[in-house]
Amino acid sequence: MGQRFEALSERHCAFIGKQKLFFVGTATAESRINLSPKGMDTFRILGSNRVLWLNVTGSGNETAAHVQQDPRMTLMFCAFEGDPMILRLYGSARVVHRNDPEWAALAERFPPVPGARQIFDMSVELVQTSCGTGVPHYAYQEDRKFLNEWAARKGEEGMRRYWEEKNRFSIDGIPTFVTQKNA
Repeated sequence: MGQRFEALSERHCAFIGKQKLFFVGTATAESRINLSPKGMDTFRILGSNRVLWLNVTGSGNETAAHVQQDPRMTLMFCAFEGDPMILRLYGSARVVHRNDPEWAALAERFPPVPGARQIFDMSVELVQTSCGTGVPHYAYQEDRKFLNEWAARKGEEGMRRYWEEKNRFSIDGIPTFVTQKNA
């Protein structure tokens, strides 16, 4: 049976801390809906109604494009081991780019990750749990290393060129501002 909460509890935080994977959902009124899996050590809970996640470079940049036009975001965590549960966080997020003044203070909450592109700062407005009994059991083996190795080989300048070429716009043509300089 699903339950709703106004904030994250200690139980919710403990559950999130055990998960190796989460999913991010965003959209604008006119865009395609984007659903992205996220992993690595990229999620932090700052309080009962505030979370951060570090976004690393990928083939697209849909989440950043969407959130800058419509800040709605849903995060979903699923238990693939142990007791079943699905936990969703509904809220509003903002994008913090590498050139933004608050980047350094927020980025220090994460281990250094080659290709770190943005940080999403989400205000949690609703926490929902549901049974998750339809989710199969899977065993975690390890994080994949390719993305970090690829980003490290590209280096800072190579990543900026990649962002300029591949990450400036969503698949619907919405700007991401990933390469924009601060005024």
